[in-house]
Amino acid sequence: MEKKKRKRLDEKGWKVRSVSEFLGLSEDEERVVELRIALSDALKKQRLNAKLTQEGFARMLNSSQSRVAKMEAGDPSVTFDLLIRSLFRAGIDRRKLSKIIAA
Repeated sequence: MEKKKRKRLDEKGWKVRSVSEFLGLSEDEERVVELRIALSDALKKQRLNAKLTQEGFARMLNSSQSRVAKMEAGDPSVTFDLLIRSLFRAGIDRRKLSKIIAA
């Protein structure tokens, strides 16, 4: 946020916080959220690179289009196990996975 805008908000009594501060996330919880987002983004990117629709990718996974949509959106109901298995099924190897996690 721009310094001028932050100053104006501060002067008017508004509190400017990060999402983590607003939600009261611990540092570990913030890292988990960031990792989920990174894995979800990688899955979508891999699917698009393969020129697959969500339906086509769902068929590869023996799943549903709505489940793929939830995976790509970082829905908390999707387990890390499912995200990682889906990334492997999409063609990402352990080396690429480690780069996603390390980023």
